[in-house]
Amino acid sequence: MSGDAARPLLRLKPRADRRLKSGHPWAFSNEIAPSPALSAVPAGGLVRLEADDGTRFGTFYFNPHSLIAARLLDRDPDAVIDGAWFAARLGAARALRARLGLGPAHRLIHAEADGLPGLVIDRFDDVAVVQANTAGMERLLPELLAGLAATLPLRAVVARNDSPVRTLEALPRETRLLIGEDMPASVTEGGVRFPLDLLGGQKTGWYFDQRPHRDMIARLAPGARVLDLFCHTGGFGLRAAHAGAAEVLLIDQSAPALALAAQAAAENGFSPRITTRQGEVFAALAALGEAGQRYDIVIADPPAFAPTRKDQAAGLRAYARLARLACGLVAPGGFLFIASCSHHAPAAEFTSAVANGLHRARREGRILASGGAGPDHPVHPALPESAYLKTALLQIS
Repeated sequence: MSGDAARPLLRLKPRADRRLKSGHPWAFSNEIAPSPALSAVPAGGLVRLEADDGTRFGTFYFNPHSLIAARLLDRDPDAVIDGAWFAARLGAARALRARLGLGPAHRLIHAEADGLPGLVIDRFDDVAVVQANTAGMERLLPELLAGLAATLPLRAVVARNDSPVRTLEALPRETRLLIGEDMPASVTEGGVRFPLDLLGGQKTGWYFDQRPHRDMIARLAPGARVLDLFCHTGGFGLRAAHAGAAEVLLIDQSAPALALAAQAAAENGFSPRITTRQGEVFAALAALGEAGQRYDIVIADPPAFAPTRKDQAAGLRAYARLARLACGLVAPGGFLFIASCSHHAPAAEFTSAVANGLHRARREGRILASGGAGPDHPVHPALPESAYLKTALLQIS
């Protein structure tokens, strides 16, 4: 895609330029002035964007169907957005992950913070999983794949374009193999090898964002009795087993995820200490509480309880309920790790919900650590709300 003066020029309405002049990478649909050029831009097409006073903001892609109408690609309004341009962005992201010592498996691209808005790429050595969540990135897919081929020696690239956010961009949800063959993939973390289902599993197949917290739980695990709730493929629980946990119970509603966890337990020699249980987690928590079970470490890493703004109040109540039931299973002096990946559950409100849960359970606790996603999930400084993950490690007395 060439960059030249023929690229459509869109202008912001008067007094609608304050955010972009302060470095924000988005323009909203109600900030862009109507024009013949505006109506001619296809979904995901490249545009130049200027303020009403002529200030040039650069090259954006535009989607008339989205509230976030324009997203910044390059400060140069005539930038050539081609395979070489993508290779430069991908190369910089790869170099950063190498500098951070993250090895060959990590989140390679985390959207705006890595200069590629609407794009997520997880790397599993020679396999990449791509999520193109916007019409602009969908339209640029050929250039992206060319950039990937020039940056990494990949045997396969998988598109996990099944995120609900694609519906906000009027895009279909789909999962497909873009390059290579559907071959087995795995990730090794903390000495544990995990088999992955990149086409059929959840999200991109693995949750790199929790890696620092799995490291933290592993340090507490020797000799411990561990309960891993919403365990997915057993990342927390199996890391604890490798670190010397005496026994681990994994609970999840997904039979395929638990099957992968059991496979990993067997391949790593943990099977005698690992038990899996399929079922609805809140019901399982209630049953364990009635049975008088207690654990030295309880991990509660649920899916988003507040996926949209209208879900915020109900989501916070669900986090409080989870904290109440989970802390009731922690042996005195043990630990509760609880997390929220809900963008619409802010950190202060999430912490308050956890405190409310402890109070209702009549348990005392102290927060030992609070955190977010690992360093391969950087945050754009003008988009602090994109720091979606909130975690808390508590000791329960």
